[in-house]
Amino acid sequence: MASAKPAAEQKAMEGGEQEALDEMEKKVHKYSRGKAAYLGTLRDKKLKGQLAAREKLYGHSAKAAVQTEKWLLPTEGGYLEPDDDGLEKTYRYQQTSLREDVDLLSSRKPFDMILPLLGPYTLGYTGNGRYMVVGGRKGHVAMMDMLNLELVKEFQVRETVRDVAFLHNEQLYAVAQKKYPYIYNRHGTEIHCLKEHGKSLKLQFLEKHFLLSSINSFGQLHYQDISTGEMVANYRTGLGRTDVMRVNPYNAVIGLGHAGGKVTMWKPTSVKPLVTMLCHSGPVTAIAFDRGGHLMATAGVDRKVKIWDLRKYEVINSYATRAQSLDFSQKGLLACSNGSQVEIFRDTGGQDYKIYMKHRMVKGYQIGKVLFRPYEDVLGIGHSMGLSAILVPGSGEPNFDTFVDNPVETSKQRREKEVQSLLNKLQPETIMLNPNMIATVRPSRKKEKKTKKEIEEEMEDAVEAAKSIEFKKKTKGRSKASKRAKKREEEVLKAKRPFLEQHKENNGRPDKKQRVSEEIELPKALQRFAKSRQ
Repeated sequence: MASAKPAAEQKAMEGGEQEALDEMEKKVHKYSRGKAAYLGTLRDKKLKGQLAAREKLYGHSAKAAVQTEKWLLPTEGGYLEPDDDGLEKTYRYQQTSLREDVDLLSSRKPFDMILPLLGPYTLGYTGNGRYMVVGGRKGHVAMMDMLNLELVKEFQVRETVRDVAFLHNEQLYAVAQKKYPYIYNRHGTEIHCLKEHGKSLKLQFLEKHFLLSSINSFGQLHYQDISTGEMVANYRTGLGRTDVMRVNPYNAVIGLGHAGGKVTMWKPTSVKPLVTMLCHSGPVTAIAFDRGGHLMATAGVDRKVKIWDLRKYEVINSYATRAQSLDFSQKGLLACSNGSQVEIFRDTGGQDYKIYMKHRMVKGYQIGKVLFRPYEDVLGIGHSMGLSAILVPGSGEPNFDTFVDNPVETSKQRREKEVQSLLNKLQPETIMLNPNMIATVRPSRKKEKKTKKEIEEEMEDAVEAAKSIEFKKKTKGRSKASKRAKKREEEVLKAKRPFLEQHKENNGRPDKKQRVSEEIELPKALQRFAKSRQ
């Protein structure tokens, strides 16, 4: 019996090692560069040895990538997976069943907060997903710590609230109120009143540039630097009132949706839009940008949701559904709100989005805004009767970089990050459609037209070169001095011709007679020959 126990333990250990090796092989296959080349038919021994060494190096690099992933990406994301037979659908899975199957911490994240007297509600999250700020249409503003599920501060501004947005961290947030946007700190104290923005309808914050952007009821787009207080730009869109506004996280370009079905993209250093796209046959109701910046989703009154490729400005897919609000998650899921229902789409490959999950609110609830919480599998919903949050497996990034966003950062880390972000603040000129153009060499421009002096110098050099040409001596009278002089003269004229044409282009066409206009004053001796005006 004593010898049987170690044998069983050894067998269990061998089984565990085999499972670890199988899992390692799967991950190595993910980082491999395809099937290895067959070298048995090669006759060149040197080439065969070089290719074998190259294949071995590829295998080592794939294993090193797996080890790095094990250290840097310890958590793996997961999705709702149906059975292999295809009869089960993930969108039929209800939130009540999902809450029972997840762990205890995840089961505390979904909630329903019923506030019927102060809605409809809008909401916003910090970059690390820890804090949430909400604003009720009738003046209710509140800030909550979603990690500990605690209320930080709530107050009543006693006027209309149209939108809320955090600034660089949870210490400051902006609220678009009845007449002007206001900035409050986390204790609810009013810090600034931004009167230059006017009656703002939507707010967006450009984190890396410290710019607060707003669109007001007159269709004016404002950019204000919150670190210095300077108004960077103020442009009229010229396409009327709009409350559809979103920032592209990839290049910090602002996207606006207009009543004519157009979507325009703006940067603070351009008076005119960078791009104008006709996306719908009716007014645009919502717009969203993917985290990578190359996908854009738009929704319109024409009951269509379209996915656009911003590299080619072409439609990838179009779906026959309505949407009042759109949002992309960190892992590429797309949430659409329609009335009292939320639909989440998932990319099944090749930007082919299929329905992934559905959630229906209580009948009569009108959803105003949907927003994914960063680094969590949670979707926040602001509706006419309050606030809600639902679980969406696979929506959030499972691994976070503490140098970028830290959901559990301390006050000291927050202060250090604030100083670093101010030191690394980008200028408004760095906002462009293709940010990869920064730090590259600008291609040389076409050379400007040469001056008359430069043309004459080059022509003299060409003439001297033509005169110094030596001709072969030929017999039977073909090498006479007169014939050689004639040939040399032809070479000189041939060398002069391109420079004479270039000189003519610079000076216009001197052979063409210029009309004498009445504005030119002629000499007295010639004034009697000028044509009289009939």
